[in-house]
Amino acid sequence: MKKIISHVAFGLLGLSVSAAAVAGPAEDRAAFQKFYENRFPDTPVSDFQNGVYSILPSARAQWEEIEEFPPYELAIERGEEIYNKTFANGKSLASCFGDDGAVRSQYPNWDKERGMVVTMELAINECLEANGEKPLKYKKGAMADVSAFMSYNSRGQMVNVEIPSDDPRALAAYENGKEHFYTKRGQLNFACADCHMYTAGNLYRADTTSPAFGHATSWPVFRSKWQAMGTLHRRFAGCHNNIRANPYKAQGEEYRNLEYFVTYMSNDLEFNGPAARK
Repeated sequence: MKKIISHVAFGLLGLSVSAAAVAGPAEDRAAFQKFYENRFPDTPVSDFQNGVYSILPSARAQWEEIEEFPPYELAIERGEEIYNKTFANGKSLASCFGDDGAVRSQYPNWDKERGMVVTMELAINECLEANGEKPLKYKKGAMADVSAFMSYNSRGQMVNVEIPSDDPRALAAYENGKEHFYTKRGQLNFACADCHMYTAGNLYRADTTSPAFGHATSWPVFRSKWQAMGTLHRRFAGCHNNIRANPYKAQGEEYRNLEYFVTYMSNDLEFNGPAARK
């Protein structure tokens, strides 16, 4: 089936990005970030890591109050317990990721040996399975808790995703994630870019859509809608459900490549997860 890629955002920047155009990831990222700087000129670049609250002053004060006594504190505590729990073989997650698990800035990354994108949540389960332990479910629960602990200890690290220029498979994974971001799907015929780029800051029913620039910095999050923690791939699936499209499998290739793209687009911002969101 022919896939339709939207080029509106880049057109707004005065750039030609047809299917035949040659533009590398660095050029994509510069154009992507410039789009948001132009759309929200009063928002400092570094503040885009705060999601919709970077562009919505009316809600920011309430959010800052919530962050003083954050609803994800218990998740961090539970995550620490899971992280330090001894496996049957005497090891623990710390054996894979160090004493404090402050490795958020290392993910997602390109695994050249396996030719695939590896996310932090995937790496957590691979550590568990390599040590004879049962893997965790990817969207919520214990996985969100341990990810919250590791992300909390990683706060302040900079997003620095690399697309190796010497491996065309890495570029293909990036392009696949990019295609996913701009492709319309579902009964509502929406793309990620429709809500979070072209109409970012607009109201959809009672919610203001957040900028995609900075989307990957704050996960996992405690959403008021969920009344629980959730991972980025839980949110991806929720967006697909909202537009009446069939979601992909959490940590499947489609969502890992999408995470690769959106995280790369936020290079040079700080990781500041976990966070509270509406």
